[in-house]
Amino acid sequence: MTPVLILPGIGNSGPEHWQSYWERLEPSFRRIQVPNWDEPELSDWVAAIDAEVKRAAAPPVIAAHSLGCLALAHWARAGGRLHAALLVAVPDPHGPEFPAVARSFGPVPLERLPFRTIVVASRDDSYGSFEHASRCAEAWGSELSDVGNAGHINAQSGLGDWPAGRALLSDLLV
Repeated sequence: MTPVLILPGIGNSGPEHWQSYWERLEPSFRRIQVPNWDEPELSDWVAAIDAEVKRAAAPPVIAAHSLGCLALAHWARAGGRLHAALLVAVPDPHGPEFPAVARSFGPVPLERLPFRTIVVASRDDSYGSFEHASRCAEAWGSELSDVGNAGHINAQSGLGDWPAGRALLSDLLV
């Protein structure tokens, strides 16, 4: 069985976030823990990803949200290998809503990722435009999934356990 790792964004994912629902539905899913969710430092997040991937019994699939997507792209740049990744709501470090405390996560690496990826983007995400997500998907060699107007694809989007996202994850597990 392919392991699944959950990689939240800044602030971690609260109980109403689709990532937390997925963990409750699938106890084998494991959340990557970083030293500080509220004052993120890229090197700490990359090290946390690396440690969890190395700990996995087989190359995992990572379901990343927001800042976690950027951390994963930086980690992959250093030669990291996965089975696949679901990259949801890729934020734009140059966007007006991007948190100043997370500036170490820019600039966005734009090299092709060495594993299969799906970028999931919303048309009205205040942290990263659909155009930004499309550019990242193209550069990374990712499939692009357009979810319409779903905000930042987080708890405030009211997705619950987000069955459509689970379907995308299932596609990556094969």
